[in-house]
Amino acid sequence: MFVERLWKSVKYEEVYLHAYDSVCDAKQGLEEYFMFYNQNRPHTALDDKTPNEFYFDNLPAMQKAG
Repeated sequence: MFVERLWKSVKYEEVYLHAYDSVCDAKQGLEEYFMFYNQNRPHTALDDKTPNEFYFDNLPAMQKAG
């Protein structure tokens, strides 16, 4: 489910909004989008935290459990 939602976001928030001139441009655009997605875009499923915030906030608990 998560992956399907991710690709929907990628398509509607990045790919469909840009007419890339080359594969290199598409790669750069997607790299920038994924940086934004993980570092700046809040996710309701993560209590409105970014994936990075959620991961690093929970890292001590995950290390303890591991």
